[in-house]
Amino acid sequence: MTFRLLLSCSLLSAALGCAAQADTLSWRYHHSPRKASILSAVLPGAGQIYNRKYWKAPIVWAGLGTCIYFISDNNSEYQRYKTAYIALIDGDPNTVDEFNGAYSAQSVLDVVDTYRRWRDLSYLAFAAVYILNVVDAGVDANFVRFDVGRDLSLGISPTLDLGSTRSTGLCLALTLR
Repeated sequence: MTFRLLLSCSLLSAALGCAAQADTLSWRYHHSPRKASILSAVLPGAGQIYNRKYWKAPIVWAGLGTCIYFISDNNSEYQRYKTAYIALIDGDPNTVDEFNGAYSAQSVLDVVDTYRRWRDLSYLAFAAVYILNVVDAGVDANFVRFDVGRDLSLGISPTLDLGSTRSTGLCLALTLR
């Protein structure tokens, strides 16, 4: 199921990438931060492709895929130890836990709590990566028309303040031409 989802995302991003390359140079003037955010919210990574930052999409997919892996792994371990804990405390001598009584009920309960906490943290990590994906697409789309030409310069030079303090220091000068 996860493989099909990743394959679908890859095919859709390739289609979006091909459509984006067919645009003219005036794409910056028709670029919409709202559209980039909505695309990323609907399909993670699509906003980055819309912004023509193709290298960011695999990072988003890797982050979400890693979170999905840890959610799945921690949940399966949580269920495994929870079943063993229930078998230990149910009071029925016919039910045997997976570990054949090698661990106490309290030890197994501690492991159950640990895996539940890790699973919940994995869900929070997934939400954080997803939200950062949408925010990144929106912020990056806002800076599409930002000028970073050579006429911007920042210089650092020593200075001697001849005012009332007569101290030596550094001067930071931003020149806009």
